[in-house]
Amino acid sequence: MSSSLDVLGETLVLGALLKEVHASYGEFDLLDHWKQGEFHHDVLLRLATPGDLPGPILVVATNCNGGVKEILCFGEVPDRGALWHYRCPNVADFRGEMPSVLGRTETLHWFDPCDLLAPDARSEYRPEFRKRQEGGGWVVSGLPEIGAEKCG
Repeated sequence: MSSSLDVLGETLVLGALLKEVHASYGEFDLLDHWKQGEFHHDVLLRLATPGDLPGPILVVATNCNGGVKEILCFGEVPDRGALWHYRCPNVADFRGEMPSVLGRTETLHWFDPCDLLAPDARSEYRPEFRKRQEGGGWVVSGLPEIGAEKCG
């Protein structure tokens, strides 16, 4: 039997997930969007009515194409550094107090996000146009930000 988080994850793409959240749980607020490196996004949602979900806060992890990789459910908004410390406890740049994870699901798009943070992690940015983000992953350096959201 699938949990409600599994059902949301089965949408596989962010747009369809947002439609399903709205259809199943009503209004929600987009709280934030955190990007770590080129290929990972966390979209934070607060549901007005969480219904059968274990909490009102969803963190939807996507790849750069909007493919849903993971959904985490919380009672309160996690700190970005704490969330990444939970995922990659061996990365010294990440720390903070993490609220309890009330629910979690992975989709077929999931892979270990720590792989994106290694010094030799793949990048679509040429070396002269990238720099390491705090905690790992690559961001654009030396170019205007317009058009910098390239996706692999």
